[in-house]
Amino acid sequence: MYIFKAAVVGAGAMGAEIAQVISYSGLPVILKDIDPSMLDKGMARIRRIYQGRVDKGKMTAGEMDGKLSLVTPTLTYDAFGDVDIVVEAVPEKMSVKRAVLGELAKVLPESAIIASNTSALSISEMGAASGRPAKMIGMHFFNPAHVMKLVEIIPGLDTAQETVDDAAAFTESLRKLPVIVQECPGFLVNRLLMPYLNEAVLALAEGEGAAGEIDEQMRVWGWPMGPFLLMDMLGLDVCADVGQYLESEYGDRMHGAELFAHLVQSGRLGEKSGAGFYGYGGETDEPVKKMIAELQASGVARRRNGGFDPDRLIMPLINEAALCLQEHIASPSDIDLAMVAGTGMTYGGERVGPLAVADILGLDAVVAKLEVLQKKYGERFRPARLLRSKVRAGHLGRKAGRGFHEYSG
Repeated sequence: MYIFKAAVVGAGAMGAEIAQVISYSGLPVILKDIDPSMLDKGMARIRRIYQGRVDKGKMTAGEMDGKLSLVTPTLTYDAFGDVDIVVEAVPEKMSVKRAVLGELAKVLPESAIIASNTSALSISEMGAASGRPAKMIGMHFFNPAHVMKLVEIIPGLDTAQETVDDAAAFTESLRKLPVIVQECPGFLVNRLLMPYLNEAVLALAEGEGAAGEIDEQMRVWGWPMGPFLLMDMLGLDVCADVGQYLESEYGDRMHGAELFAHLVQSGRLGEKSGAGFYGYGGETDEPVKKMIAELQASGVARRRNGGFDPDRLIMPLINEAALCLQEHIASPSDIDLAMVAGTGMTYGGERVGPLAVADILGLDAVVAKLEVLQKKYGERFRPARLLRSKVRAGHLGRKAGRGFHEYSG
């Protein structure tokens, strides 16, 4: 299906940036919200992105005006009658999304694709709520949407193959990289990232290192920014919500660090609130240090003095990637590609994902590290069955010519 006109519902940061991306591709797009002030902020955000391109000499003022004219802000569904695809980007609450999907079913043409920008929620459930499950699909853009290339494409149980193909082609027309992921809670990148981020918070609460120290060690390891800077950028309320959802679906191995709840309850939501793990402007991180001391004093967080080891964050990420492969969520190459494109992950100067990192380290070494961590920290580090099976089969990675990937020479 050729897409002539698009719409985005929800003019928050992600919705506005998705609308900007669509307009940049030359397609007319409606940006809809129920709040006039949110709509104004969304349009201002789009203008700022384009103005940044003008300021850098990448676009003329006239070209900017042309792109901006493709975006139509609205508080109603009046212009949705000939939309070919709509991207839902409302808050991450299933009740809110179900309500919007019900409204869309009344105004969209039957041929229209309904895509959700959810980062974790069930596409199959949304499909049922939409009344047209064959046309429902996940299109998870990454923050900031106008910069990040990755878009996860997630079919629900009843999504038609034509819808998958059309959504992938539309993503490519936006100059983005589609990776098709089988539906599971958290999809791919967030599912892998949350154990990594949560373990960083646990290490902080247990006194293995300060936030700045852990961030620097992980940056040296190969990440573009450390976990605490990343969480402050994403929003700690968002991280906490996703973490709670994943724990409800996967159980104890995704149990969230108690420090998350304390930070959110105190209003420290990250950069957007002026304070998170770090302080911004006139704020400091002293309240966070006090929370950690209280958690340790109460016994909620166990005080550890051994120092921080990046393996504590990396090994559960690799293990979760192995579990995703074991569950046929995505192929090894797509798992690695998604993590590189979605997070900027590197190792040893190479742009590689977690399964390639495991192959470099040696799968036998990864299993051994996980077993040590399991004894020290608990069952959430238990090695995936696929990891053990590959080690028993001699698929040890690069040194054996075969691991998660195959190697020649």
